[in-house]
Amino acid sequence: MQTQIKFYKPTTPGQRHKTGLVFGELTKTKPEKRLTSPLTQKGVRSGGQVTVRGRGGGVKRLYRVIDFKRDKKDIEAKVSAIEYDPNRSANLALLTYRDGEKRYILQPVGLSVGDKVIASKDAEIKAGDALPISKIPVGVPIHNIELTPSKGGQIIRSAGGQAFVMSKENSYAHVKLPSGEIRRIHISCWATIGQVSNVEWKNIKLGKAGRSRLLGRRPKVRGVAMSPRDHPHGGGEGRSGIGMPSPKSPWGKKTLGKKTRRKKYSDKFIVARRK
Repeated sequence: MQTQIKFYKPTTPGQRHKTGLVFGELTKTKPEKRLTSPLTQKGVRSGGQVTVRGRGGGVKRLYRVIDFKRDKKDIEAKVSAIEYDPNRSANLALLTYRDGEKRYILQPVGLSVGDKVIASKDAEIKAGDALPISKIPVGVPIHNIELTPSKGGQIIRSAGGQAFVMSKENSYAHVKLPSGEIRRIHISCWATIGQVSNVEWKNIKLGKAGRSRLLGRRPKVRGVAMSPRDHPHGGGEGRSGIGMPSPKSPWGKKTLGKKTRRKKYSDKFIVARRK
């Protein structure tokens, strides 16, 4: 079942533009206790100084430990539940293996309770199965892709994400990412078949400031409204603008046109940059 957008009656200004997801496919409200761990708050003050601006508060959460490695090979597992995860945009599928062990994976589109999945070199090409890229046909949607063999999936893990194997040559495959970038990935890296669930997540409108606060996002103040000691844009009598040719960050660094990506070791793997 595909996730749908839910609209609300405009009984208040906050409800007027608010939208949410219909979680009809969720089958369990509480997480598996053994697969959770405490989640410490990020963006707090350290020695009186704000470490991350605009972060704080929010609802208390538990972190769900997710199996990004899919290292339980050649053992079939049954999907016993579909769960919500407050820490990410995608839903989770709870797998129960034959030996009784339980693990969470990202739920792909089309995977539902009762389905069986496996991580194997000889697995079928169906949603939820994990295979090395060397065994995945060209044009099949994939997610949770490794960049280093045996390290675990690092990219394509958010709601609606999917990549495609474009071609294979020698020891590398050309994989097209959602951004449009084409990247070389070693064929011994593993990936999971299918598109990540909650495809409509990107179309949600929060509708009111209170919903942002529940997510731990605090209000942002414009630089021009600050004093000169707090921001380079601050100061001046009345609405005087930023007072400089191009905008700067709170730490005085230029923010428009300046390239922020340093020369990285992985640049050599990029075949075509994103548009």
